[in-house]
Amino acid sequence: MELTDLTAVQLLDGYRKGEFSPVEATEQALERARRLQPEVNAFVRLTEEDALARARESAERWRSGAPAGLLDGVPVTVKDILLLRGHPTLRGSKTISEQGRWEEDAPSVARLREHGAVFLGKTTTPEYGWKGVTDSPLSGVTRNPYDPSRTAGGSSGGSAAAVALGAGPLSLGTDGGGSVRIPAAFCGIFGLKPTYGRVPLYPASAFGTLSHAGPMTRDAADAALMLDVIGAPDPRDWSALPPSPESFTAGLNKGVRGLRVAYSPSLGGQVAVRPAVAAAVRRAVAGLADLGAYVEEADPDFSEPVDVFHTLWFSGAARLTQNFSPRRRQLLDPGLREICAQGAKFSALDYLAAVDVRMDLGRRMGLFHERYDVLVTPTLPVTAFEAGREVPEGSGLRRWTGWTPFTYPFNLTQQPAATVPVGADDEGLPVGMQIVAARHRDDLVLRASHALYEGGLTLSGS
Repeated sequence: MELTDLTAVQLLDGYRKGEFSPVEATEQALERARRLQPEVNAFVRLTEEDALARARESAERWRSGAPAGLLDGVPVTVKDILLLRGHPTLRGSKTISEQGRWEEDAPSVARLREHGAVFLGKTTTPEYGWKGVTDSPLSGVTRNPYDPSRTAGGSSGGSAAAVALGAGPLSLGTDGGGSVRIPAAFCGIFGLKPTYGRVPLYPASAFGTLSHAGPMTRDAADAALMLDVIGAPDPRDWSALPPSPESFTAGLNKGVRGLRVAYSPSLGGQVAVRPAVAAAVRRAVAGLADLGAYVEEADPDFSEPVDVFHTLWFSGAARLTQNFSPRRRQLLDPGLREICAQGAKFSALDYLAAVDVRMDLGRRMGLFHERYDVLVTPTLPVTAFEAGREVPEGSGLRRWTGWTPFTYPFNLTQQPAATVPVGADDEGLPVGMQIVAARHRDDLVLRASHALYEGGLTLSGS
């Protein structure tokens, strides 16, 4: 049996029945990671000794009938933006030294550790997670599992590639403008950006309240289980939400019958979507209707807020590097250095004006969700393009935000949003469909996503 093909839910069921052990699952996941790393470059480092030690401890707990928690023995990877105790967190940058004691876990990592997860290693990220593809001066280019000449997306590209390749069914990513959803869509996996504050962050992101942490998984059921673990408050994050009133796995099987679905194929004509992407998303939307959802074509009430996002994003980057010496600044990715220079030119009034627009956008989406339970869009208007580029060749675009118009607006509004793989283009590259709900309605996003998996409407079921 290829344990690398199983979801976390399936692995746990196998542990419970004694069909295989966490040690076997961890060994197979590590072997898969080692074998595919040279071609895809999903990892900054593997933590093999620690992983096998934790797997052996987990196996002993399962043998004695006393698993430590909800994810005991499940192999997990962690994006190298988040702290993992005992190992450097370099954030894709040559400006950070490996020296140090590295004694803390990020809140989400700490929750996974408490629930017995097995950490396989740290996954690649662009420098400080600044863009929607994954390459950095520190670790080079991360490539797409479906076609290594293409990008895995970003900024959680290493995590998406690892899950897609079977190097652990679960990964922790971060998402400041689409950084979970973009690579998940390009790599054909499930990715969830929860409501802001549902998964605590520490240290706080330089990009402020745009940044979320969330699950990257084989399917929606795994993401719900993972969110039950990582979605707990932590005293180090003052903006963390209180515990969810019920388990996210509890409502997964309620289906979509009666759910009010707004389908926006192009944000009211603002976005040019490739025909193969549009067709795959349209088929999945028709599938939701067949499952009993009330589907209506409707667009959210906003113009593309890219200038607002840039003001907030570039200002955060400038603040991050404000005290860098000229020599240290020269180590940065040239694109990051460029947006830092732009961000340094914004005034406090520019920033506050962007916050005003952001708050109004949140108001508009709050009212929109009075009429509709979920909003459905393509996750991206394109499929994976050439690796090592910030934008598709020949697109005329300058920054990654030019090809991610469906993702970053919902970081501004802090809403839960997921991407589900719903098909492939004529080159076999995955297409993602985005499902968005009102703030605090992560359960609806997961429920609608799970219905697509159960209905055979996802890439794996097509």
